[in-house]
Amino acid sequence: MRADGEGGGKGRGGDVLVIGHRWSPQVHEVKDFLTRNLVPYVWRDVEEDDEALELAARIAPGERRFPIVRFPDGAVVARPDATTLAEHIGHVTEAASPYYDLVIVGAGPAGLAAAVYGASEGLHTAVVEREVPGGQAGQSARIENYLGFPEGLSGADLARRAVAQADRFGVELLVTRCATGLRTEGRYRVLSLDDGSSLACNALLVTTGVSYRFLDAPGCPELVGRGIYYGAAGAEAEAFRGQDLFLLGGGNSAGQAAVLLADYARTVTMIVLEESLDVTMSQYLRERIEETANIVVRSGATVCGARGRERLEEIVVRDDATGREETVPATGLFVFIGARPRTEWLGDTVLRDEAGFIRTGPGILRRGSGGERWPLERRPHLLETITPGVFAAGDVRSGSVKRLASAVGEGAMAIQFIHAYNAER
Repeated sequence: MRADGEGGGKGRGGDVLVIGHRWSPQVHEVKDFLTRNLVPYVWRDVEEDDEALELAARIAPGERRFPIVRFPDGAVVARPDATTLAEHIGHVTEAASPYYDLVIVGAGPAGLAAAVYGASEGLHTAVVEREVPGGQAGQSARIENYLGFPEGLSGADLARRAVAQADRFGVELLVTRCATGLRTEGRYRVLSLDDGSSLACNALLVTTGVSYRFLDAPGCPELVGRGIYYGAAGAEAEAFRGQDLFLLGGGNSAGQAAVLLADYARTVTMIVLEESLDVTMSQYLRERIEETANIVVRSGATVCGARGRERLEEIVVRDDATGREETVPATGLFVFIGARPRTEWLGDTVLRDEAGFIRTGPGILRRGSGGERWPLERRPHLLETITPGVFAAGDVRSGSVKRLASAVGEGAMAIQFIHAYNAER
């Protein structure tokens, strides 16, 4: 079996080569990373391709760990982690400077928009991203309601364009680096990273967005990457050609993934807790789903379990109204449920709501909300947190509109407040 990261077909001479077992979580992580970075790759399955093991033995003699990855420059690595992958495809993973005017944590739409506007206006800017640029929006198969793109575009393509634009203005993008803490040292905000390094900055903007909630039903955690996937429709669609797939979730991301998967699968069954998609999904996507003959929507239901030995074999679907459970055969389940912010690393440097989203703006001064911690005479700027000079924008901000255009707008708007903060200092 041969496939590339764009959805199938022959690989090109300069493509990355990935050899491994289809139902391996490590293989899935490599394929997903390359797909989200728009890096073409050739996939060879050792269980279905007789020549794959011979090829692995030839390029990595004596190696027994899979996946084995060969890069266009000839380098061969067994079971690479995300940082190794990033370095080999040309990403930067270590900062070039210990100090920046602006550090942005999160390279989703809000973070990339802020980076472009900040750097274009003279701010020495670095962006720290724990995974790949694009955030949750970057995993969208097709975005059709973003201003200026009447034919639509994929989230990964939008991220690629934004990264190229940021690079043009001198933004430094560090990928596969996790923020682990934030502290104030005099006039500086100091960000700690997972590799033990730290970055000092004049102002810091948190744009970490949200991540999909994990399905903790019995049997599901053990089968992640073995038939259960989170936001990975682009990476895995080709492997499920002609099969019957299930998708859990009813939001826009779920709808976009369903339409993409329907191009490959025999059927796609959307399992949706709500009785109707009207509340959770944009109209244009609902219409696309209604027009796609091999997409079936099963409303008022959820997945309450999964079973399988080496890979997913069946799921348990529960009717929400009656409580009745039904076990159905399944080889693939794509999960797009809910969203949670990644804000634990901030500790008490910010105020958060009960769901973990960051509180910003003058509203944080309300009695009983922790506003007594605000140290300045002026009121906080609209996107400023309880710590002066620390801002938040996009989906991670409490009360934000969870839409792509809103995130981009907030990211751009944050630069105005950062300039005001710098001026008063």
